[in-house]
Amino acid sequence: MPYRRLPNTDTARIKAMKSALKKGHDLPPHKLAFSSKMVVRLQKILPQFENNILEYRHALTLQNTKSKDYNETVRKARIYLTHFIRVMNMAVFRGDLPAETRTYYGMAINESTVPSLNSENELVSWGKRIIEGEEFRIRKGGNPITNPTIAVVKVRYENFVQALFYHNNQARRNFEFMEKNSSLRKEADEIILQIWNEVEKTHSTLPEDERKVKNEEYGLVYFYRKNELEKLKSPVISNHVSDDFQVTGAVISQS
Repeated sequence: MPYRRLPNTDTARIKAMKSALKKGHDLPPHKLAFSSKMVVRLQKILPQFENNILEYRHALTLQNTKSKDYNETVRKARIYLTHFIRVMNMAVFRGDLPAETRTYYGMAINESTVPSLNSENELVSWGKRIIEGEEFRIRKGGNPITNPTIAVVKVRYENFVQALFYHNNQARRNFEFMEKNSSLRKEADEIILQIWNEVEKTHSTLPEDERKVKNEEYGLVYFYRKNELEKLKSPVISNHVSDDFQVTGAVISQS
């Protein structure tokens, strides 16, 4: 008898549950090879499992589609903030602005390098400091830094913050779908195992070939082992020879 293999993909799980549920709908309880309570469990979990997988795949596709735009928005915000800080530092080097100007942006007076803007959190933090600092400095009578102006930097920064909010929400939704899938997958595996065990037990007294066919009608999947496949492929040679013939080596001659 070949060995059975439980489903190990979501597609295979859905197929197995649909096969069992179809039997549950087609046959009366007394003819069904597994218990009626398992039909009720199938009716509950199958649509949940199938819908959640579809929603998760859709969410992943959407995230992948939007990722290019998101990365570009992050890049633009980083570039404009970097350029603004460099222009401000060059103005300090030229003597157009006092070194104390850096303190408006949360930087040390002698800090002439661009702070790290590699992570999204750093971009959020430094962007807020730079924008608020420049707006406050202008209100106090300071000359605006140009090329880029803080207004242009602010647009790029706000685009980034909005994109980050959407990106994080999407990532959180995907994680929730993944967690729910994991829980439903565990329950689906338990249900499939229980149904398959009950089906095999119900058909255990049938001849092997008939038992395999009956079980497969309920969605059970069987695989032959290597030695079983070799036996199936090998030609069957009869040990019985007609009385009218005599076998000698490989030659068959009539008496």
